[in-house]
Amino acid sequence: MPGSAARTATADVVCLGESMVTFLPSQPGRLADVPSFGRGIGGAESNVACALAAAGHRAKWVGRVGADGFGDHLVDTIAGYGVDTSAVRRDPARPTGIYFRTATDRATDTHEVAYYRAGSAASAMSPRNVPYEDLLDTRVLHLSGITAALSADCLALLRDLTAPREGRPLISFDVNHRPGLWRDGEAGPEVLLDLARRSDLVFVGEDEAEEAWGVHGTEAIRAALPEPDVLVVKRGSDGVTVFSRTGGTGGGTAEDTVTTVPSLHVDVVAAVGAGDAFAAGFLSATLRGLPVRDRARHGHLMAAAVLTVPGDLTGPPPRAHADRLAALDDEAWGTLRLGPGWTVAAGANEEVRVT
Repeated sequence: MPGSAARTATADVVCLGESMVTFLPSQPGRLADVPSFGRGIGGAESNVACALAAAGHRAKWVGRVGADGFGDHLVDTIAGYGVDTSAVRRDPARPTGIYFRTATDRATDTHEVAYYRAGSAASAMSPRNVPYEDLLDTRVLHLSGITAALSADCLALLRDLTAPREGRPLISFDVNHRPGLWRDGEAGPEVLLDLARRSDLVFVGEDEAEEAWGVHGTEAIRAALPEPDVLVVKRGSDGVTVFSRTGGTGGGTAEDTVTTVPSLHVDVVAAVGAGDAFAAGFLSATLRGLPVRDRARHGHLMAAAVLTVPGDLTGPPPRAHADRLAALDDEAWGTLRLGPGWTVAAGANEEVRVT
């Protein structure tokens, strides 16, 4: 990982962003028809922190929650995954955000989400009230475009954190384009493009790049984002393409190595949380100094763990087994099929099957 050898930090990854209490439906159907909901948690950055902590890394979540019961639940639940929550601030004047969603895939027209996050404690985060000593004392600082959309103060915070500074940790940025979150009159796509170009490692979906910036195809996305040392373009069922910069020493010109890694065949239970899990798997392998191909494969494996459970979070596969799967040859990788329970099954023959 660039810069990691010379850097000593108390955390491997710090994740900054809003986490909310989420209410999951007891049965499929419209929100108007669902009779009851179960309580969980949701938040792109806290999801990444939980997955990394469960995978054995020193992960810290920095956020802001209300001085209320939902805030208690969030902090306790996230800490239960092994995440350091000591830098979370409580806001006595603003509530913890909550939301309700339907059971359908968010990519379908029938998916509904009802957010109650306007004026939330997290939306008040700014350069004036977050603990910079915690944000910068890390090997990796993970951010997302969702935070930038919450308020002008949140955007100012992200712009400050992605600005060049001495001893800056590696900045990981997940674009997470959410058009519905941006306030009237604000140019969300332009803001996200600027933040991504100031980052070191960027995750972006091929579909969201087309929606936000009108660019299509991996090469065009790389042309729009030439600055990051590593650019991960997620292509849905077609896998991911990773642009990683090499060379550039001794006055030479840096060149990209392009690595394409196919997705796994997964028996999907719920298509939520996969993007966050992929980022966690990729970051985990990056922290361990694994090759780019294996970083992407670990991202796919972590995503498969979440896709085969109902909620946004689950325990990752045991590291030794994930390493064995990530090391398979291309033919064997292409025949893997993962279903519910694969991360906890006793043996490799029970965990996977061929297509």
